Amino acid sequence: MTSSELITDEDRIRLFANALADEPNTFPVLKLFTPDAGATWLISEADIENPDRLFGLCDLGLGHPELGYVSLAEIMEVRGRLGLPVERDLHFVADKPLSGYAEEARIKGRIVA
Repeated sequence: MTSSELITDEDRIRLFANALADEPNTFPVLKLFTPDAGATWLISEADIENPDRLFGLCDLGLGHPELGYVSLAEIMEVRGRLGLPVERDLHFVADKPLSGYAEEARIKGRIVA
């Protein structure tokens, strides 16, 4: 799987726009997940100078989702119990800002999207 299969050029434009916006609480652009494990990422920004560096809500399935930076290259290396690669949720459409997902994840101990 290539990074362009997870993040399209259109996504990158939106991720860069969010990074440049003078808005601290943007909407996630995409949801990535492991189909055979409990990891989920809601990505809202990409670093302009280092596009591999993404920002969002990260949940590795350990009950402690957190906001932070993550490497796209590292996400692409993650495999679940059956060895399946990370996928993109093609049906995900954000209905609230990242802080809303983070608060809900803090309460429930996992990303609910």
